[in-house]
Amino acid sequence: MKALTIADAEQMIMALQDEIRRSEKSRYDHRLHGVLLVAQGLSCSQVGSLLGDGPRTVEYWVHRFENDGFAGLAEGERPGRPTRLSAEQMAEIDRCLRLTPQDCGLQANLWDGKALAALIEHKFRVQLCVRQCQRLFRQLGFRLRKPRPLVGHPDPEIQQAHKKTPRPVRRSRRGPLGDR
Repeated sequence: MKALTIADAEQMIMALQDEIRRSEKSRYDHRLHGVLLVAQGLSCSQVGSLLGDGPRTVEYWVHRFENDGFAGLAEGERPGRPTRLSAEQMAEIDRCLRLTPQDCGLQANLWDGKALAALIEHKFRVQLCVRQCQRLFRQLGFRLRKPRPLVGHPDPEIQQAHKKTPRPVRRSRRGPLGDR
């Protein structure tokens, strides 16, 4: 039987892994598959390389399964600082980013981390650093695009006026009309 291949496999692997990480249920299923492969005799390193996870991660799954059963593989509390902006505030920020900064009462010409931090401070009284605001751009699906500066072109008349030596008058290399 001919081996099947997937077009652009490297890109598709990343897309599939993103899809697995997207929902709580798919992450649980992913862990189940990892523990199943270990139970069938594969090492944690082999399972990790097959599933795109680190061997230590697979070891954690197996230990949690051994200690707590299926409940050990369920999604638990995720560590980290809680968000300082509510879903409604994020929706308002998303709406504002689709307008110009001037429409939102700011002096800036373009949206950047500083402008977004100023907007959030003004509207919601929440202080976020510029770097966190740059992350918010990406989280909301925006890309930071700065305009390229236009390089000025010289004015030939002004250049000619500043030259020290005047340009000589060009003479035709051709002789009089009768010499042809």
